[in-house]
Amino acid sequence: MEQKERIRQMELRLDQASAAVMELSAALDKYEAVQEAISILNEYYGGDEWKQDFADDEAGRLPADLKRGVLSEDGIWNLLTDSRELNVRMLETVVQILKGRKG
Repeated sequence: MEQKERIRQMELRLDQASAAVMELSAALDKYEAVQEAISILNEYYGGDEWKQDFADDEAGRLPADLKRGVLSEDGIWNLLTDSRELNVRMLETVVQILKGRKG
């Protein structure tokens, strides 16, 4: 490969990798910032308050204009499942990256 072409290709890789690292860092900052909210939702979903809120919604005792996605049986469950899967994916990615650096 010609020197100028190699430098162009490496520059492109640098630009792509730099952008991806910055985007992931920003996304990870946001994800870290909502971990307490995820934990609170997890406790709520498994507790008596959620069951009571769900029952009251089913009985029509809540205002019709109240946003209630947290009372859907899939809303919080899907978030918690997605979060766990993302955590596993991040861990697996880190392990693979570290293995690549060692080998």
